[in-house]
Amino acid sequence: MRKVAVSSWASSKFSKGSKMSLFDLACEPCIQLIRESGISAKQIDAVLFSSCATDQYTSAIISEMLGIQPRISYRIDNLCNSGTNAVASAFASIASGLCDTVLVVGSEKVDSPGNRLLWDVTRGSFMLPVHWAAIFAKAHMKRYGTTEEQMAMVSVKNHKNAAKNPLALFGKEVTLQEVMNSKKIASPIKLLDCSAPCEGASAILLVSEEVARSLDNPVFIKGIGQQTNSASFARATTDLTTIEAAARAANSAFEMSQTKPSQIDIAELHDAFTILEIMAYEDLRFAKKGEGGKFVNQDQIVINPRGGIIGCGHPVGATGVAQVAEIASQLAGKAGKRQVKNCKTGLVHNLAAAGSSATVIVMGV
Repeated sequence: MRKVAVSSWASSKFSKGSKMSLFDLACEPCIQLIRESGISAKQIDAVLFSSCATDQYTSAIISEMLGIQPRISYRIDNLCNSGTNAVASAFASIASGLCDTVLVVGSEKVDSPGNRLLWDVTRGSFMLPVHWAAIFAKAHMKRYGTTEEQMAMVSVKNHKNAAKNPLALFGKEVTLQEVMNSKKIASPIKLLDCSAPCEGASAILLVSEEVARSLDNPVFIKGIGQQTNSASFARATTDLTTIEAAARAANSAFEMSQTKPSQIDIAELHDAFTILEIMAYEDLRFAKKGEGGKFVNQDQIVINPRGGIIGCGHPVGATGVAQVAEIASQLAGKAGKRQVKNCKTGLVHNLAAAGSSATVIVMGV
């Protein structure tokens, strides 16, 4: 199996809405990436598009707009972890020898159909993601004593990081008191415990090891783990204090990469709600079970340096791609003002639909 590297990346500014079409939005970071990568459009073997939009033939349309005639082109839709599923597919295409270069682009408009789970009858009338976040939070609080203040500190931290990211939706820091006093949406989840749907696009270029040798600072994908437990919330997990799909995906990614949780220097965690980041600490074995709330202010691992989903916003199909782009940027030493010193191994943790499916990716220089 051939090694696979992320050679270049680019993202748009995340926003609440613009007059750009889904396709124009998708092309914006791709144009920047192609200009800066040193690889021409003619060298791109495949274009994979990540989005929950219902438009048809999207990847082919984007390819034509970019002047690319790929041998392989298709769209991937898997709700919030569409982007990391696209990365996994691109990895497989290169590792198998089918392709040498794959462009992965995620793009979403603010009114994405991926923001509501109308098909899941097990949720009853509680179709918004905040409802299951409240269930997870109550379960974790009851069993382990996790507090609303600990959850609020996740939001404080991630907004502080987002203030250093010019592409983030939110560029202003928030205080603990502001989070605690924000409007209660579904007890105990408050407004500032939540991420915000938005629009945006992100793109990365994956290449084979042979191609990577001619480029500066390639970052290699060392391991990928994926798990789908169900589509419905009713079968997502047997324990409401853990995301079982994420724990299983993490085990696979650590095994494939021959990496231990203690070796991770930097991580992008799926913090669509503050409780999910706390659960991720435990599912990824960064913290012992039940101690995730106490882990928020730790200094062992840098968590969500771009601001996470809470700080950056959540353009559903673009989120996973943006997470991978951030870790690649950090490991290559190209993250600018938010650059983390001496980071060599990074991790991406991406969920969908109440954690019914998950992807974990380990990356390294």
